[in-house]
Amino acid sequence: MVVLLILIFTGMSFSLFSEEAAAKSKSETFQTDKGPLVITFVGHGSLMFSFDKMIIHIDPFSRVADYSTLPKADLIVITHHHGDHLDPAALEKIKTEKTDIIYSAKCAEKIPGGTIMRNNESKTVRGIKIEAVPAYNIIHKRDDGNPYHIKEEGNGYIFHFGNKRVYVAGDTENIPEMEQVKSPDIAILPMNLPYTMTPQLVADAVKMIKPKILYVYHFFPEQADFPTLINLIKEIKGVELRLHD
Repeated sequence: MVVLLILIFTGMSFSLFSEEAAAKSKSETFQTDKGPLVITFVGHGSLMFSFDKMIIHIDPFSRVADYSTLPKADLIVITHHHGDHLDPAALEKIKTEKTDIIYSAKCAEKIPGGTIMRNNESKTVRGIKIEAVPAYNIIHKRDDGNPYHIKEEGNGYIFHFGNKRVYVAGDTENIPEMEQVKSPDIAILPMNLPYTMTPQLVADAVKMIKPKILYVYHFFPEQADFPTLINLIKEIKGVELRLHD
């Protein structure tokens, strides 16, 4: 049976919000065998994890938050090199001399000094195992015929927070390599056109990865077809869909 937790949508539109507001309206806490994991949906493709006295920022993007008000990063993880994911201005506001940065090889071309992870590589950083998995387009393409996201240029990541596995897909469609993700506790999948997935593609991805809890992110509220997604996920057993604005 599918459990649906539907939250009220207020509209994102890249508006700025305070850390306090984000914590109140967009954070959820999960218990692991190594303490609580707090996931904050900062906006668009940006996330923040709090775990074991560490702050992990994913794809910080200045247009969705004032990063000068958010906690400094112990670890920054970047999925790919596009400007709404690799934002030097946001990085400067949250990194310190001790911050570790994980990213793809294309990101290193723009901002040196981080640790490159390629598809199918695994590293343990600050005690957290991180697996890089492919993220790319098969269907949606630019006018020149190239995919919006090219194979091997970007990563999704599987994070091991104690006994919980969290899959952050990055910008991708329901690619065959998702089969290797294998039943994460939490999956965070993109749903926006034409760059990533339709509700049907999200549902197809869910059938492959079989998460316990599903979130979608990286969407534009005015175009996101949540009713269709809800109806599709209803048909998939064992998945709890949680929607955030």
